[in-house]
Amino acid sequence: MDKVTIHTLKRLKQAGQKIAMVTAYDATFARILDEAGADVLLVGDSLGMVVQGNESTLPVTMDQMVYHARAVTRGTSRAHVVGDLPFLSYQASVPEAVRNAGRLVAEGGVGSVKLEGGEEFAETVAAIVRASIPVMGHLGLTPQSVHKMGGYVVQGRDEEQARKIFRDAQALQRAGCYALVLEGVPLELARDITESLQIPTIGIGAGVHCDGQVLVCYDLFGLNPDFKPKFVKRFADGYGLLRGAAETFFADTRSGAFPDLEHSFQSKTLRVLPGGASGPSSGSATQGEEKIGPVYGVPV
Repeated sequence: MDKVTIHTLKRLKQAGQKIAMVTAYDATFARILDEAGADVLLVGDSLGMVVQGNESTLPVTMDQMVYHARAVTRGTSRAHVVGDLPFLSYQASVPEAVRNAGRLVAEGGVGSVKLEGGEEFAETVAAIVRASIPVMGHLGLTPQSVHKMGGYVVQGRDEEQARKIFRDAQALQRAGCYALVLEGVPLELARDITESLQIPTIGIGAGVHCDGQVLVCYDLFGLNPDFKPKFVKRFADGYGLLRGAAETFFADTRSGAFPDLEHSFQSKTLRVLPGGASGPSSGSATQGEEKIGPVYGVPV
């Protein structure tokens, strides 16, 4: 399949085809999601919560985003990869924002960056785009503004707030954003924004009218049973599956059922030496000798 680009996403909107986007934080998950058919993989600063166990995304650093972006891009063949600019990596100044966006592209290997905020960051978006780095916007419930919002609450329910989010969407499109995430807004507002824009909208908790949908992969796979927001649909019981596999491994290990001969290496040329030591019966290996590797890049 052809590599997905920002131009692919615009064509999907024009054709009325929905865009499938999901977060990824490492090479293994990236490979699974990429082979399953994801259009976009987002290396989200949500890793601060689902990977690191923090209460918010705020502690995530640029170095950590670069590290995880590099891992995801290594595991991706087809999907477009976008990386989040974390808290305070773009808010302080426009030059700093451009430098950090450049780091995610040059060091992390992503194809674009995403930042939160509206018209107040239009100049920042335009500067990053002038540096030949595509930008995805993010409006509505913006997790980096959790303290300002007073928690993770739906945005745009009153007319004044809805009008501001609508104006912000227009401003971000004018500034050069190629797509826009709408998070935690009423579906009517998401519909109006989507219909007014030429660029695609990707919804999370924004209803059915967006041009695409995004979920955190840990939520999609059902890996956090305690997290049950209205907008999340679990497509698997990953927590139960993995816990069950681990319990079986522990039980088999303690009973001696694992490892068995099928999962053990054997040698037809080994003899026991005096004193309990063992060694090969000759100085050279026989043909057909079983090899382990390469393991983790170490040749054998």
